[in-house]
Amino acid sequence: MMIGKEIRLGRIMNPNSGKTVIIPMDHGVTVGPVAGLIDLEETIHAVAKGGANAIVIHKGWVQNGYQHNGEKIGLIIHLSAGTRMAPDQHCKTLVSTVEEAIKLGADGISVHVNLGAEEERSMIKDLGSVARVAMEWGMPLLAMMYTRGPKVENEYDVKVVKHAARVGAELGADIVKVPYTGSPESFKEVVESCFVPVVIAGGEKMSTDKDILEMVEGAMMAGGVGVSIGRNVFQHQDPSKIVQAISKLVHHGSTVEEVLKDLEEKR
Repeated sequence: MMIGKEIRLGRIMNPNSGKTVIIPMDHGVTVGPVAGLIDLEETIHAVAKGGANAIVIHKGWVQNGYQHNGEKIGLIIHLSAGTRMAPDQHCKTLVSTVEEAIKLGADGISVHVNLGAEEERSMIKDLGSVARVAMEWGMPLLAMMYTRGPKVENEYDVKVVKHAARVGAELGADIVKVPYTGSPESFKEVVESCFVPVVIAGGEKMSTDKDILEMVEGAMMAGGVGVSIGRNVFQHQDPSKIVQAISKLVHHGSTVEEVLKDLEEKR
């Protein structure tokens, strides 16, 4: 048993429920300073207030003054990067190391892989290399696994999603993040075919709170251990309240109806 890894996992997962609400905010590299990420410090404060277990950010924010500000929230540093301006926007390259993350006080690290992309080979190699170093240091690794490329007709197809989850697990991830496949029944296939904990990505911005919460509830019903939702939180009109609602579904087994009622009463 790796004591250091267990301690760090306890900072990014709720020790009582064994589940997690992660808010990735690494999008500034990929798409630029979009709404919700202009004042990142304010957004971090809001999601922490809502009860998020961890955030995902790039090293630059930590180097330039990010602090927990007394709030209990786990820090995952994202090691991958790529922009939408690149000839191949699905190619991600390593821009940080496990050792850098340790020096910056991270509780975990994350790597993004797009299976099916032209540069799949290099991304798989990077994931394997990071996993090896992370194991040496007892650093939890979140693998963000997507299927995006010429041969991928539907990135939400359960067949490709469960393949992606399995690749992340096989190559050494402690937690795997994949897209939600649309129903508890199909997502259960993904969870059952992956031998490490699975969380769902939030995907594109949704139009209603109900849509977001039904997706979360479905993933939890299927056996997922939580979420890693970005723009549907940081671009929400009230990030703190939507995180609080998601946390009730993830950690307390609340229903969508109960949570929506609470949201309405607080407005």
